[in-house]
Amino acid sequence: MLSVGGRTDGEGVVGGAVKRVAGDGPGAAAGLDPALIDLLIRRQADENEELERYYGYYRNPARRVWTVDASGSSQTTRRLAQEAGLPARVTGVRREMHGLGDDRSFGRREVVIENDIAWRVQTMIDFLFGKKPILVSAASEESTREIVEAVVDVAWDASGGLEMLQDAALMAHVFGHVDFVVRVDEAALRSVGRRAARARGSHAAMVELAAEAGRAFRIEAVDPRRSVPVLDEDDYRRFAGYVIHYEREGNGVERVGLRRGLFGGESWGRRRKRESYTEVFGPSGREVWVGGERVERDDGGVFEGVVPVVHVQNQSQPLVYAGLGEVEPLIPLQDELNTRLSDRANRVTMQSFQMYLAKGIEGFDQSPVAPGTVWSTDNPDASIERFGGDASSPSEDRHVDQIRSALDKISGVPPVASGVVEARIGNLTSAAALRVTMVSLLAKTNRKRVTYGRGIRGVCGLVIDAASRAGVLDVGVLDREIRIEWPDPLPIDEQELVSSVRVREELGVPRDRLAESLGIVPGGDESGVDDV
Repeated sequence: MLSVGGRTDGEGVVGGAVKRVAGDGPGAAAGLDPALIDLLIRRQADENEELERYYGYYRNPARRVWTVDASGSSQTTRRLAQEAGLPARVTGVRREMHGLGDDRSFGRREVVIENDIAWRVQTMIDFLFGKKPILVSAASEESTREIVEAVVDVAWDASGGLEMLQDAALMAHVFGHVDFVVRVDEAALRSVGRRAARARGSHAAMVELAAEAGRAFRIEAVDPRRSVPVLDEDDYRRFAGYVIHYEREGNGVERVGLRRGLFGGESWGRRRKRESYTEVFGPSGREVWVGGERVERDDGGVFEGVVPVVHVQNQSQPLVYAGLGEVEPLIPLQDELNTRLSDRANRVTMQSFQMYLAKGIEGFDQSPVAPGTVWSTDNPDASIERFGGDASSPSEDRHVDQIRSALDKISGVPPVASGVVEARIGNLTSAAALRVTMVSLLAKTNRKRVTYGRGIRGVCGLVIDAASRAGVLDVGVLDREIRIEWPDPLPIDEQELVSSVRVREELGVPRDRLAESLGIVPGGDESGVDDV
């Protein structure tokens, strides 16, 4: 594990773990109240139940559950996560609340799950981070800009680049927010700082050292189900501390559950060892607890006095730490859509087959209904009546279409955004037609660029400040600002692209930046086309 500091305390180490001091606990060495940390971690378990529900509706995994049928017998089977929102009359699960429960729940009917949430969330992420945003230094001198951009670009690329941003956006879209933690290999960063002090006169050497310093950083996106923020008492937008807590699997085996064999005897079950992991960031440094024992502690190093965490809201929510996610408002409509699709499937099953009602014909039920089959009888009152067949149901189709339309309105993602062209675009040009049909999605994407852009700039600020403290950079406060150039999420006509590049060139944009906007890798092969 990379460390954000180099100092350890003087406690003795036994078996790779630090002995716990009486009255000590997670957060004490980091300048936080251990009792508060314990309370927040306990509260996290309750909040995670709702977050797991959001993820279940997005991912819709098949889970193993216990079911009870009409006869009262139980069995294990696999059910999709979104089935939790279907009524008992569809799933066949007998719910014995308030007496006998729903008398229509005897027997499982056709269950249809159409996950309209997942593709909408993925489409939003494609529009937001389909291409990597370009980070541009706002420094006054070009030489300074190149050095600063080398640090931040390599730091993001070494941490996963665009793929990491897409993963972070996925968590934020599902849960409403995500946090970035900045870590650094301080020994490597200090080494680069010492060499940079001797190479101040060479611009090329400084750019190379800045890129090497960028590789010492690691930017991580923290799953909100593992994050425990400690907010400032006076400002909910600032961190007084930050905790990462979860149960992880170790490289060991432990015994669990005494099991009885089928023919007698007892044996212990075995599973991979599990242990709690707690990492605390505070004003006095950082500490790590594993299995109830402190195993690591430092004073923060280049992050001394700073909590190296940046909070990003998916959509801003005033006066609240958590942002607005995309899954929560779609859950009621998703349940209604799955219910109506299941009802329609059951109706089609019941009515799509031709059925016959025979009267006064002996043995009718013993012969199949097939071409060439003839029944005879001496009963003058005998008859055969045919019924069934799927009949048109306009109100049902209209209701399903209205549900889908409501999903489009709430999410802002029309089907055309995923490649399903249904709307009439008339005589508009292709680019103009796309913008008209997806104006809501584009507007939402622009709003998200404000919150995500603030988070990206905050991470870049932590990286630049740490590199400056280590002696790698020698820049003023104003020269540390970062601007973000977002790519257009929609395809642009080549003529419009060329005109845009010419205008930007006249405004003094460097040629390498223009090449990146065209998808050309500076210094690459002769084709100059980036595979990405």
